[in-house]
Amino acid sequence: MTATVRDLILILQLFFPSDLSLHKALYIIGVILSLYPLLRLHLNQRRQPHQPSRTAWTTGILKLLVAAFQQEDAYPPTWAAGEDRGEEYAHRICDELTPLYMMLGLTPHDHAGPSPNSPFPSCIFCPVGDSNIIPTLRRRVDSKTVSVLDESFRWSKADLLIAHCTSCRVDYHRTVSHTRTITPAGPTIGDDRRLSSGLEAWNLGSQKDRSTSGEFSPLIPCRLVQFCGLAKRLYTRQRPKVYIPAIPASLHRAFSRRLLHFHKQENFACEAHPSTRLLAEAVRAAIGVNGGVRDAGMTHGCAGCTHLKRYRSDLIAEGAILGHDQEVAGLGNEGINAQNVDAPPAGSPRGYVRLAVMDGKTIKHRKCALDECENPLVNYKNGRFCETHINLRDICGIVPCGMPVRDPGALTCATEAHIQWQRQYENRRVIRRQQGGAHGVQGPTLQVSLEDLGDTPGDQVVHTFKAKSTYCLQTVQLACGFPIGWGKCYRSESLPQVLAILNRIWANHPNSRPSFIAYDDACSLLRHIVTQNPNDSWLATTKLIVEAWHYIGHRATDILCRLWCNPAPANGSQPDLVLVEEDANGVVHQTRAFNTETAEQLNSWLSGFESKLRQMSDVNYDFFVHALMMIYAEKVEKHVAEKDLALSDDFWAQALGS
Repeated sequence: MTATVRDLILILQLFFPSDLSLHKALYIIGVILSLYPLLRLHLNQRRQPHQPSRTAWTTGILKLLVAAFQQEDAYPPTWAAGEDRGEEYAHRICDELTPLYMMLGLTPHDHAGPSPNSPFPSCIFCPVGDSNIIPTLRRRVDSKTVSVLDESFRWSKADLLIAHCTSCRVDYHRTVSHTRTITPAGPTIGDDRRLSSGLEAWNLGSQKDRSTSGEFSPLIPCRLVQFCGLAKRLYTRQRPKVYIPAIPASLHRAFSRRLLHFHKQENFACEAHPSTRLLAEAVRAAIGVNGGVRDAGMTHGCAGCTHLKRYRSDLIAEGAILGHDQEVAGLGNEGINAQNVDAPPAGSPRGYVRLAVMDGKTIKHRKCALDECENPLVNYKNGRFCETHINLRDICGIVPCGMPVRDPGALTCATEAHIQWQRQYENRRVIRRQQGGAHGVQGPTLQVSLEDLGDTPGDQVVHTFKAKSTYCLQTVQLACGFPIGWGKCYRSESLPQVLAILNRIWANHPNSRPSFIAYDDACSLLRHIVTQNPNDSWLATTKLIVEAWHYIGHRATDILCRLWCNPAPANGSQPDLVLVEEDANGVVHQTRAFNTETAEQLNSWLSGFESKLRQMSDVNYDFFVHALMMIYAEKVEKHVAEKDLALSDDFWAQALGS
């Protein structure tokens, strides 16, 4: 049944005052038609037991009707008598919605659905029981005024309504335009604390507008966001087949959105309304567990980290005085690559080189009490073991005793020696002793005293009385400071772990490896690579050099270090690492071309967060480090822009050839 012109005239006479302008009355009828699904939601909820006669849905309808009467209009005057009675008539219409809809040809009491032709406003993902128990959708929050991008790509105002399934926690969104009804294929909205006016997004895909169906739409990934006048990306999470906005009410979750955008995770998804822990786990799984890689670091280039390829002839032309490296006397000019001798002809591509820096910082988090285990704790409050070794909490903490604990919650078995040693460990005394210092000056030192346990010295007793910690955080960044990636070393900063971190970072970017990597123990890492695999691709793509400050402390007799890992050789064997400068006195001397201290600078900045990171679980630790790396990368990018350090077109013309 459809409404006729006669029905429409009757509606105007019965429900609207005579002094209300006709165009305003027709506008209100259009709004009433758009609110039809809300009445059905109200009636559906009323079918459940113990429901009030007025639900939150009728409250929402009333609020929208009042706003419709008060809406500014381009046709004055709205009220001929000059007295605004919009709120009074909004209440009247709200009380008589059912007969009004029936006069308009709609049947709000028809509960035969849901069906494709007569969609019923219930959760489409929850199973329907008998005819009297249909999954209901509840009003989650008050409607908000938002900005909607219409099909003409113009921003207009609309009211956003949200229906929430209390069973599966899925949200359904619908927008009611201030000019007409809009039901886009996938509207979504979010804010760090609450639904925010001025924030609206929807999918601009080719799907059909379903505004005539009166159906609420489950969310799908959005493509465009209007937030405070700026266009930004917004990311979504999902239950099976359902997407909802990933903007929960906390700063932690606000950083989730930034991290997902930073790592270009456009298809990120997780369950609806996750806790902070579950969201952090999902974000961490998407961007990196126990380490991370910043893809932009593979292509980043600026004057601080990327230089034109240099040759030995360039150093000579600049006035550098070259000769045998005094630190490797007797070796002549060994190590000088023939390709590094003569520069190519003018106009030919010179190529370019990049330098990355790697270093470890003892920023830790707790892990399983077993030294060889790298798994996270089950309980970070007072736990000691991971899920794999949780059964060891009932075994004596003295290794390798193996006896069950004497009482539930105890740390040792009933052996008296173990009990006494554990008590001594818990109450270990700090003994202040006087020891002779330099030049005979006496000074106090601190020493922890633990008694022997049988034949085992006290400082060598292996136990599981407390959780262990990771050893250090290993960071890799370009010479300008831009972070590339990071990882963890668990028991020591061992060479296999360091190599594994490098392999992991460049696993998907083998052609983006830097020309040089500066590391404080690069010579030992080079030995390890050559020993384990003489054909390792690192030997063909990247030269390992010792970071400049640590190079001072390396042994002068270490020929491999002095010959292959020198950060600034004076014999011209590595012209990429050396610049020729003239000081104020007119003296020409060689200086280092790259800053190899950027890792130390990053680590110094990270020190301010060390106390917080030490207390975190492995998930929060990873999430926080990802956030810190993102913030630091943004700082570097800002510095590059402010100092105009971006690589020019002239640079690329020389590097790649014009």
